[in-house]
Parts: sequence; C-alpha cells; structure tokens
Amino acid sequence: MLISPAYAQSAAADPTGGFMQLLPIILMFVVLYFLMIRPQMKRAKEHKALLEALNKGDEVVAGGGIAGRITKVSDNFITLEIANAVEIQVQKQAVSLVLPKGTLKSL
Repeated sequence: MLISPAYAQSAAADPTGGFMQLLPIILMFVVLYFLMIRPQMKRAKEHKALLEALNKGDEVVAGGGIAGRITKVSDNFITLEIANAVEIQVQKQAVSLVLPKGTLKSL
C-alpha cells in the first residue's frame, strides 16, 4: 500500500544486494584477523617455546625487570638466583626474556 509495486519488484529481482551489504563487515573481520589476532597467536607460540626451553643455568629477565640465573626448574615455577645466596621463586610465565650467557656479570 505504501510501497509502489515497481519498487517492490526491483528489490526482489536483485539477489546479490544482501551479499553486497555484508561484504564490508566480512572484510573488516578479515583485516582484524590479519592485523591483530594472527600476530598475537604467533607471539604466544614463541613465548610458549621459550618457556619450554628454559634450563638450569640460563640467565633470564622476569616480569618487573628482575634479572637472575635459573637454579631450579619445575613444572610451573622456576627458582632464580638474583644475588649471592638470594633466591626467589617465580612462575614460568613471568619470564619475558632469555639473556645471553655472561650478561649478569656485566650488570
């Protein structure tokens, strides 16, 4: 009644109109995946590999900037020697960086 018959017929005749309206939304999700989600997954995989490779004697930097040498490795925690006869326990996930050997002596 309020819509003219010619307008109603032309809308039904165009089947690609719905897809063309969804195309910008689909493109935004694709760009979001490649710019944000994929790099974050790559960093998480690299960090997991770093944590699995931790060994006794490695020099690391933990969260908060605490630098020390690993003296003991368990499943969830590591023991860091941060000074002579001073050891602390931190979670493995807190390790952010593995330093080259001998770096602590130069600090």
